[in-house]
Amino acid sequence: MLTAKALKAAKPKEKPYKMHDSGGLFVIIRPNGRKWWRFRYRLAGKTKELSMGTFPEVTIRQARLARDEARQMLAQGIDPASVRAARRFVPGGDGEETFMALAREWHERFKTKWSPATAARIWRMLERDVLPWIGSRPLTTLQPIDVLSTVRRIEERGAIDTAHRVLSICNQVLRYAVQTGRLQSNPARDLAGALPPAQVTHRAAITDPEEFGRLLRAIDDYTGDYTTRVALQLAPLVFVRPGELRHMEWEEIDEARALWEIPAQKMKMKAAHIVPLSRQALALLREIKPFSGPSGYVFPSLRSRERPISNNTLNAALRRMGFSKDQMTAHGFRASARTMLDEQLRFPPEIIEHQLAHTVRDPLGRAYNRTTHLAERAEMMQAWADYLDRLKQV
Repeated sequence: MLTAKALKAAKPKEKPYKMHDSGGLFVIIRPNGRKWWRFRYRLAGKTKELSMGTFPEVTIRQARLARDEARQMLAQGIDPASVRAARRFVPGGDGEETFMALAREWHERFKTKWSPATAARIWRMLERDVLPWIGSRPLTTLQPIDVLSTVRRIEERGAIDTAHRVLSICNQVLRYAVQTGRLQSNPARDLAGALPPAQVTHRAAITDPEEFGRLLRAIDDYTGDYTTRVALQLAPLVFVRPGELRHMEWEEIDEARALWEIPAQKMKMKAAHIVPLSRQALALLREIKPFSGPSGYVFPSLRSRERPISNNTLNAALRRMGFSKDQMTAHGFRASARTMLDEQLRFPPEIIEHQLAHTVRDPLGRAYNRTTHLAERAEMMQAWADYLDRLKQV
């Protein structure tokens, strides 16, 4: 079996030579250094070869997936070379723009609107689940069945949520093709409902006041890393998303006004958000400031102050304290706050939802801006912090 390390280390020789993988897949190393993937197969007593692009543009995993698809066709008596010819699948064969080229352009154009992690995740999904199958297809040859077949491969491995995300990404890429004049219509447009419904999962959260008080006491007694403890203590007080908490920076904190102003690029909905800080939240920030301030991340990684704590740090700490993933998660602090602010403290749902950074609209259908109800939200956040102090004493 080939490895990426071995392929990268392979040097050209005076004559072409082969490096074999498995199942008929191999690489030809040309004297010019190009490394071409080939798939050798037999059909009707004849030996044929199918080109599958070059390494490293086509990774080992992608080449193996393409080989497996070709073998599935052969099992049904279908010649994969004929299918490729019918689809005009040869990369650049007729000079037409391919889906891969369009996807790269779309991703490059819009990635500044996403967080770096989101941009990387979107490209990984394209690279893993889409490009091996339709990446080299000229845009004008793509049909709805091609996109549907691509996402159904994901569905067949049981990843229904991923299949829906990939279909959404394909829809956006192909809509961009229409908007920029490459296509007359979007082949993915009419595929809504073609996949089984995505499974709705709710992150575990403690909403019983007595049990939540036990959790708060356990956090205060946490004996692990100091940064992790303070982050856990602050999490229920601000109930933002874990990624927003991890990426909190000192430049965003206005101690004089008791506000944390989160820029749009850090928010899930790409809209700036304000978190009023209670006296208890400010006290925690003042406690940790000599350690991580006055600039940079409030909760830096142990390995580098240039990075925040990892996305698994808080959940791992909850597990060490004895709270299973079915009992409580770092994201669950949002559900805990939403439930108890409503049921125990009786705050208006629209104020709670606004503080959760959910889209809230006025009677005319307009979305409230980030400063709406700021005084009421500040009052609510202080009442919530005081309530949490009382729960610790129960």
